[in-house]
Amino acid sequence: MEPNMEDDPSLPAALLCCILSLSVPPVFGSQMLEVYRLQVALLRRRRVQEMMERDRRRRQYLRRRRAFLLSSIAAILSLITSTNRPIWVRNRSPGQNFWSTAESFEDEEWKAQFRVSRATFDYLVELIGPTIKRRRTNYRVPIEPRRRLAITLWWYSRAGEYRSIAAMFGVGIATVCTIVRQVTSAIVDRLYHRFVSLPSGQRLDDTVRGFRRRCYPQCGGAIGGTHIPISAPRDNPEHYINKRGWHSVILQAVVDHNVCFTDVYAGWPGSSCSATVLSSSDLYLKAEDRPDGYLFPREKSIMADGVEIPVHLVGESSFPLKPWLMKGYSQEHQLSLEQQRFTYTLASAQSVVDVAFAQLKGRWRCLLKKNDIDISMMPRVVAACCVLHNICRNRDDCFLPEWNTDMAPAANHLIQPDTEPYDGDAYCTAEVIRDTITYNLLTLLHY
Repeated sequence: MEPNMEDDPSLPAALLCCILSLSVPPVFGSQMLEVYRLQVALLRRRRVQEMMERDRRRRQYLRRRRAFLLSSIAAILSLITSTNRPIWVRNRSPGQNFWSTAESFEDEEWKAQFRVSRATFDYLVELIGPTIKRRRTNYRVPIEPRRRLAITLWWYSRAGEYRSIAAMFGVGIATVCTIVRQVTSAIVDRLYHRFVSLPSGQRLDDTVRGFRRRCYPQCGGAIGGTHIPISAPRDNPEHYINKRGWHSVILQAVVDHNVCFTDVYAGWPGSSCSATVLSSSDLYLKAEDRPDGYLFPREKSIMADGVEIPVHLVGESSFPLKPWLMKGYSQEHQLSLEQQRFTYTLASAQSVVDVAFAQLKGRWRCLLKKNDIDISMMPRVVAACCVLHNICRNRDDCFLPEWNTDMAPAANHLIQPDTEPYDGDAYCTAEVIRDTITYNLLTLLHY
């Protein structure tokens, strides 16, 4: 094995001495001396690098040990430190608020206060309880999911001031606002697609049969719109003023024969027309993007006089006429008996929308009053109320008649704006479908 000159500095020195003793020419001697100097410099640099690496590893070890010690001390302190912080947290006695006695309510009193039965309330807690539950911290005991849901339902049903709700439920004013937002988001994110969807399969067949009992064939739902009052927003408030002169956002919804919402689209400014809102909705894009131009499966269509009659929606005159959306004939012209009968039966089928809106606003009064919630949050509040409406309908949690006693607005400025007929219709396939239904109405009802 040959010796390594880089590892042993004595070898270059010995070699240099031998060369000098042999009277090597000066040129070669100077070259060897330069090689020796380079070797020594290389060894010194390596030693410096090793020392720096050793110091770096030592500092890293000390940092890790210090972090471990600090985390251990923090863990020990968290176990022995009390959770009571009277300086940071206001102590609210549970015996001084409405919620402390609510659990002992009779079923009728419970429903009168929270607008849902106790069984429906427990069902909602089971569905979204894990989502709205908060962890226990060193600062306070978290508000339990039942009380968080109760606060939100109380606000939905009355839209009262945050101060009064805070006093009733033993929480802070800002906490009420935060809870309403969090529970609303949980309802929409976790439950909307589960309880609000267009019918398909067996549900679609049941829906068509349900509307056939209302004397209208091939109907998969009724579409309509209503205005939800809001406070004047900071940005572009003039866009939200409707024809009655008050600020609002528009709720467009599709309702089935059971008065359940199957599609909800809310948030457009109150000055918009029904056709504009419809054309911007996902419902419109879903129908118009399909090659056949239908909203529901084509295999559900039936033939009459050589014309294909698809399953479609029915709406009022403010909507455009489409193969997937039928509306009655305009009253501006003299109508035949068949056209009058068609318009009447379509209006009868479309009336389920008005019933749904009346029950929605009667149960959840926050949609009847102007409230100070942010305009960006209002569409989610509307969607959450529609989800709760469907859950109550599915669970036979009936709508009480007394909730409709004060449905009339307190002043004329809250009367719903009148809709204007859509005048952009032209003779097309949709007109042919409507005429075929009109003159074959009895035949289609017995199909």
